[in-house]
Amino acid sequence: MKLSFYGADQCVTGSCHCLEVNGKNILIDCGLQQGRDEVNNEALPFHPGSIDFVLITHAHIDHTGRVPMLVKQGFRGRILTTRVTANLMDIMLLDSAHIQESDAEWKNRKAARSGAPKVEPLYTIEDAENVKQYVTTCEYGEDVELCEGVSVRFADAGHLLGSACITVTATENGVTKKLIFSGDLGNVDQPIIRNPSHFAGADYVVMESTYGNRNHTEVWSYTENLAKIIDDTMARGGNVVIPAFAVGRTQELLYFIREIKDKGLVKSNPDFPVYIDSPLARRATTIFTGNLDGYLDADALALVQDGTHMFNFSNLRMTETVEESKGLNEDGIPKVIISASGMCDAGRIRHHLKHNLWKPECTIVFVGYQGEGTLGRSLLEGVRSVKLFGEEIAVHAKIVNFQGLSSHADRDHLLAWIADIKAPKPQHVFIVHGDREVAPYFAESVEKLGFTAHAPQYTEVYDLIEDQIVAPGYLPERKAKAVGGQRVSSAYERLVALGQRMVDVIRRSKGRDNKTLGRWADQLRQLLDKWEES
Repeated sequence: MKLSFYGADQCVTGSCHCLEVNGKNILIDCGLQQGRDEVNNEALPFHPGSIDFVLITHAHIDHTGRVPMLVKQGFRGRILTTRVTANLMDIMLLDSAHIQESDAEWKNRKAARSGAPKVEPLYTIEDAENVKQYVTTCEYGEDVELCEGVSVRFADAGHLLGSACITVTATENGVTKKLIFSGDLGNVDQPIIRNPSHFAGADYVVMESTYGNRNHTEVWSYTENLAKIIDDTMARGGNVVIPAFAVGRTQELLYFIREIKDKGLVKSNPDFPVYIDSPLARRATTIFTGNLDGYLDADALALVQDGTHMFNFSNLRMTETVEESKGLNEDGIPKVIISASGMCDAGRIRHHLKHNLWKPECTIVFVGYQGEGTLGRSLLEGVRSVKLFGEEIAVHAKIVNFQGLSSHADRDHLLAWIADIKAPKPQHVFIVHGDREVAPYFAESVEKLGFTAHAPQYTEVYDLIEDQIVAPGYLPERKAKAVGGQRVSSAYERLVALGQRMVDVIRRSKGRDNKTLGRWADQLRQLLDKWEES
């Protein structure tokens, strides 16, 4: 009985783990790496035809984005996930395939002019459509016999509608082990969806660590804070541009904006126009208003039962065509534009950034995690200009990191979640889905709670019977990142990340957390020395 780590290993995207038991290979997620291209998305570290089952924790592309490629290259097994995740995954994979085809077409137009070889898309729309025939669904709390000696159960992870923590109970040669795969654990008290499930005990836990080194900024009121951002920008005559994941985050924003309008919190223009510029978001929103018994939190369920539409309000418009999308930046009317992708690496949001980043009256509001190497992360780190569609665009718009709005649990909630799993207490906790500066640090934090833990490296193999590593992994070499057109060292990147963490702590503690600040100041001095040496 072995567990192999094939993605999101000291990295935040590209989740993929493989459980080998009784001669069967069971993948838990098969995601696309986004942002940094440390790992080649085209090269799976296993043969797709050798995989018997795929368990999907939730529909986000960094957990599902290589499933069509898996099918394309020979997978013929069974894909199991929750009913709502299956519905969301269907539309998200089609959208991802459209992006893959469009990107390949654009690269091939350039190749034709330069004489470079043509490229093939990672997968096509037809490949994405083929996935459906292998999908079966279950509900939360349902015990499913996967194969001889293996049963699984899905429980609400509170991260996205339909998201799940997956418990796998596996027996091999008379030895039974219980594994919990956390998937992405949700923040508490989010609108629409419920809080993450907690568990009594397990033999092994594979858990995420996206925010394993920091807590979210405390927010007194999401609606009032967002309303102030919108009000101030409208008063300046600017647009509020919000890069948002089309599934999950967009619907939360609509939920808040409905409240803002109901309460009249924007004084400069109470009936301000709101545009959802994402066909995917429009389709996803219809799923969010379907049969969701067993998925909604109490407040959202009460709204639905009362006949209130969670996402409907005056002056809300959904754009469909490219022409409609272009028109949003041509009419001069201040508005809120919500568009995908959430990390600004693809989609219509890049066009809106091109037209709004250089305008000081506008505001760009980030409402989710920005992976390393993404355009969103660069903007948050303070770049003065970015290149979009071959044109250098100055950054004069106000950049806002709306940190309180996150679908991921923060450090304290992650620690509280694992601390609850103690009957039986896990033999080992594997820390995944965190940057390489974060995952090992969080593993140390988990060990301080009395667990044995570590952050696996890419391709590491762990024997679950012997409770030991049987094949070491490695950390793929990071590609240098450009800042202001110059390539910079990893030491520089770590300085930026550490500086942001110090700022977050200062804001949160108001100067009281002197011990933490002192430790980070020492780390900062060491990094400065290394940077000067390099």
